[in-house]
Amino acid sequence: MNLTELVEIPGGTFQMGSDGNYPEERPAHTRAVAAFALEKHPVTNARFAEFVDATGYVTVAEEEMDPAQFPGADPADLVPGALVFTRTEGPVNLGDWRQWWRWEPGASWRHPQGPDSSIDERDDHPVVQVAYRDAVAYAEWAGRRLATEAEWEFAARGGLDGCEYAWGDELHPDGEVLANTWLGRFPYESTGWGSTSPVGEYPPNGYGLLDMIGNVWERTSDVYAPRHTVPGQRHVDADGRPDLLAPTTDPTVMRVTKGGSFICAPEYCRRYRPAARSAQSDDSATSHLGFRCAR
Repeated sequence: MNLTELVEIPGGTFQMGSDGNYPEERPAHTRAVAAFALEKHPVTNARFAEFVDATGYVTVAEEEMDPAQFPGADPADLVPGALVFTRTEGPVNLGDWRQWWRWEPGASWRHPQGPDSSIDERDDHPVVQVAYRDAVAYAEWAGRRLATEAEWEFAARGGLDGCEYAWGDELHPDGEVLANTWLGRFPYESTGWGSTSPVGEYPPNGYGLLDMIGNVWERTSDVYAPRHTVPGQRHVDADGRPDLLAPTTDPTVMRVTKGGSFICAPEYCRRYRPAARSAQSDDSATSHLGFRCAR
């Protein structure tokens, strides 16, 4: 088993969240985190392939769909697949994500852009098109787990408590690009990668972690709520249900993802910051969402 290197993260307290950006990042508050270890970079295609080869695991995006779970749907439409980011031909309404996302039959971790795509020569790119259940299955095989949201944010800050970005308070200090985010006019023109990049293309943060910002969103174990729960309160989701670590098929359960991705752009999604957070359902599989493990 050739696992990703673990980086020891010291415990401590930090300022979690932000009062000056998106509403779901509020309130900023002091949070304590115990010492833990986090993988140096997101799980790559090569690592995930090793897991699948060893176990025969089938991801959510590859599973046949049960017509009984989709009453009234045309059976011809019930085929395995996933969401794929697709550049537009020109400017579009940035309030409508459907302009650049499409459901692609046959898309999966092996074929992240659809059945005609592959991961050949992309062994060192983060694995994508993985649902929460897939990430948990990999973590259990590896003897690890997913990080909590607080652990993930603490690690992403790299010891720079209170800074806007993982490297300081400027997005591009002295013009240097420090993460794989969208460069250019979103979603049709990119002067950067415009897709996932090999892990380690950008400098590590203060803890030696790679790609904590940009490249792919990363799953955490926390159920999403539209505001932070302050320490001492029970952590519940938006409907008041207790936090669930185990994967669920309930489509209303959303899980916190962190770090932003290659499609985060200033005019659309300024979530390339440690405090930023987003919600994804457990069964979501997309071309900009991956994970890394903790212990």
